[in-house]
Amino acid sequence: MHIRIYFILFTVFTMFSCDKESKVEQEIAKIEVDFTVERFDIAFAKAQPKDLTQLKKDYPFMFSKHTPDSVWINRITDTLQNEISQEVSQTFEDIEVVKEELVSMFQHIKYYDNVFSVPRVITLTNDVQYRDNVIVTDSIALIALDNYLGKLHRFYVDGNIPAYLAENFTKEQIVVDMADGYAKKYIFQNDRRTLRDEMIYFGKLLYFKDVIIPFKTDAEKIGYSESQIQWAEANESQIWSYFIEKELLYSTDPKLPNRFIADAPFSKFYLELDNESPGRLGQYLGWQIVKAYAETTGADALKIMQTEPEEIFIKSKFKPKK
Repeated sequence: MHIRIYFILFTVFTMFSCDKESKVEQEIAKIEVDFTVERFDIAFAKAQPKDLTQLKKDYPFMFSKHTPDSVWINRITDTLQNEISQEVSQTFEDIEVVKEELVSMFQHIKYYDNVFSVPRVITLTNDVQYRDNVIVTDSIALIALDNYLGKLHRFYVDGNIPAYLAENFTKEQIVVDMADGYAKKYIFQNDRRTLRDEMIYFGKLLYFKDVIIPFKTDAEKIGYSESQIQWAEANESQIWSYFIEKELLYSTDPKLPNRFIADAPFSKFYLELDNESPGRLGQYLGWQIVKAYAETTGADALKIMQTEPEEIFIKSKFKPKK
């Protein structure tokens, strides 16, 4: 009898939560967002040396004052640059799907931050410098499209870029990387000394993606394949037990972030299961802790981004999935 009552209450609560989320999404969808994806990459690719003055006038922030015009003219006529531009043009002949996802992301940000101003969104190429694939400021969002040509593109294979990084060099990840850029603008955290602190820092970034790009899968948000996210979910309890048994959470060992937080082909438990595991499992666990805190406290998303890890950890009452 008690089990039946519990089941009924749980079902009602779940339906209420889903209905509430649905109403929020309906409100978000009504928010007006108006912008154009400005294709600087195309404008620069089509430019002749005589067009440089006008380009600099239209996009002054794209041209360093310390770089002489001769460098830009050489770039306009460079065969490698032309090859990159051609590859980008073929992959991104139509950018409408990317824009639709950016519209939804901006709507979600505006819902939670009513003073947010939609930036100028500008696409470019940057010689496949994947560490700078997106740059966001208060007024500008830059997207380097040559970092999203597909994980097996020859630029990445021939350039000896590690496969575990190139896995996310796809157009589907553009809005995910943009969301990460905005998350870093909203986050604040004094404490980043221990592994737990780092886990929760990155957990907050991932939770912010839950909030502003809910249309993306968990695998896409963290940059895992479907099999990797399934592995993390299936082994969550064992990973947590390992962290507790080895007393890693409050450790300040500088090697731990490289083992469990940084980009890597796998996490480093120094066990046989290492090669089966995805990298960044510390980020994954931090994400689960922050989600548990949000569910337990009902705290506002922007407030969570400013909350210190000690409070999040204690009040989350986190328990791993069995």
